[in-house]
Parts: sequence; structure tokens; C-alpha cells
Amino acid sequence: MQDTAPPTTTGPGVAAPYTTTDRTVPTRAKERASYDRELVHSILDAAYLCHLGFVRDGAPVVLPTLFGRVGERLYVHGSTGSRPLRTARATDPGLPVCLTVTHVDALVLARSAFHHSLNYRSVVVHGTAVTVTDPEERSIALDAIVDQAVPGRSRDARPADAKELAATAVIRLDLDEVSAKVRTGGPNDEPEDLALPHWTGIVPLTRGYAQPVPADDLDPAIGVPDYLRAL
Repeated sequence: MQDTAPPTTTGPGVAAPYTTTDRTVPTRAKERASYDRELVHSILDAAYLCHLGFVRDGAPVVLPTLFGRVGERLYVHGSTGSRPLRTARATDPGLPVCLTVTHVDALVLARSAFHHSLNYRSVVVHGTAVTVTDPEERSIALDAIVDQAVPGRSRDARPADAKELAATAVIRLDLDEVSAKVRTGGPNDEPEDLALPHWTGIVPLTRGYAQPVPADDLDPAIGVPDYLRAL
């Protein structure tokens, strides 16, 4: 997805890293944390599913949901009756949330059970989600959410009509308090375990797409669009 808002820069063409906070510095494996803006964007842009966490009636709730990124903003949409979206609208200044995205790249199998791990790329965003009311921004957000999952799809679908828009709420979360965390490489076995007779290494994982399956009522004259072939 193309950025529509310029990031803060430290020089010509150099994006400034995100500022660290108490909430974005991990307590373990700090060397895997990164605040590099381009890395954060790349991890977000390779995903379309996030997990949105918030507190409801004093208890934590985490919901899986689609999202879209536009520059330094993330957008989530849902029914106007959805609890987090209603709360974001009713609470001043908004709803405190934590949004996460994770890619699992490999299983890491060590000789010891303790050192089994994953190779992964993740982003954690803390902030206050606010309801988007501006019609133009809502339109941009809804297109971004569709295109985050399938780039180019928003131009090949009917836009929401007035009734559908009235039933849809959109919240915005600015990328201010952000961190990425990445693990790569093989197992970290203890020296005394190296002679053990157990297989060790990594099992790479890949995400793929199967051949699109047309709807039963699709006109046979309508072929698979180029943006789906590109996946």
C-alpha cells in the first residue's frame, strides 16, 4: 500500500524511527526489538488480519479483525453495534487499545524442549482508537481495508451505499507508540546438548494462494482479474 502521509524524517529520504516508550521496550529479548519505520510498515503491509485488544467491563478482550494502513494510520471497521466501535465513539478521547500483527516464518526445533521457538515478524501498536466521522476519510479507510487484503480490489467492487455506510463504523489508530520484533536463524542449543541424537533445525512456513473459485452465480464471461492473478 502506498503511503498517503509523509513520515517524519531525519534527512533526505530517511524515515525517523519510532520513539521508544515503556510500553514498546520488551522485557525479554530486547535485541530483537526494532523501531525502524520502514520495517514496521513492511510487516503491517504484508498482513491483513490483526488482533485488537481492549478492556471491556474490567476484563481484557482480544478480537481478530481486518485492518488497513494509510501512511501513519491504521483503520479497523465493523458494525456500528460492535462493542469496541461503540466504546470508541462514546469515550473521550477514545478507546485505549493494543493492536498486534504477527507473521510466523518458521518452526525452530532445538535439541531441548526449552529452546524450541519460532522465527517471526511482529508489530505491536499501543494507542487510543477514535471514531472516524469525516466522509472522505471513511471512504479512504474502507478502500484501504479492502485493498490491504487484496490489492486493487476496491476498484473492482461496488462502493458501500448510504444504508451500508450507516451500519458501518470505522476507527483510527495512529502509529505513534509502535515496536517491531523479529526472530531469525536456527536453534540456540546449549553446548552440552550438541551431541544429543535429536534432529534439529528449522521448518520454514509459507503463505500461499490457491486457484480462485468463482461463485456459482458468476457470469462465465467474467474472468479472473489481473490483481488476483498477481497474488
